[in-house]
Amino acid sequence: MRLNTERQNKLEPIRMQIAINEILILGLKITNCTDKMIEFEYKGQPVRYFPYSGWATGKTIKDGRGLNNLIKQLKQ
Repeated sequence: MRLNTERQNKLEPIRMQIAINEILILGLKITNCTDKMIEFEYKGQPVRYFPYSGWATGKTIKDGRGLNNLIKQLKQ
């Protein structure tokens, strides 16, 4: 459970929209999107990104935290 749910409720929708825009700019197809998670395909494998925590995980990327780190990997 989050310590500050009020902060999460305020920031999460903004972070979701920024992440969706960045993923689409790279020409990647979003396959699933919930209010907490974005899933898209990269090199034929699913990648999950959780915008509030910044956590990204998938077979074709190095798991880590932060949208900038994820975007940097996807541009390679």
